[in-house]
Amino acid sequence: QVQPVESGGGLVQAGGSLRLSCAASGRTFSIPTFSIYTMGWFRQAPGKEREFVAAIGRGSGSTDYADFVKGRFTISRDVAKNTVYLQMSSLEPEDTAVYYCAALRGLSGIRRVEEYTYWGQGTQVTVSS
Repeated sequence: QVQPVESGGGLVQAGGSLRLSCAASGRTFSIPTFSIYTMGWFRQAPGKEREFVAAIGRGSGSTDYADFVKGRFTISRDVAKNTVYLQMSSLEPEDTAVYYCAALRGLSGIRRVEEYTYWGQGTQVTVSS
């Protein structure tokens, strides 16, 4: 099992940057977390459904991004620290949301909210204009 814990949210002006962190230290037997779990970032604005932002696949660490990212965000991980990051730049007011880190056992359906088993509590990102 994995218990993601997000941090790094805050208030930033439009055009600014933030880096979100997600600690996800769970292990199965002697296998490190990221050999087992794909990690994803999702976000949810008030009154809207939760949506996919980015994911990094188990093992090789291949990445996938939502179209709205448009090169502004980068997902990465530190295997030794069992931590995944979302580096966000050129932030816009439309990026304002609660950002969630989640873990998926495997690789299938990495863009689908319903495929992820373990979720963090979320961290608030607010972008002012």
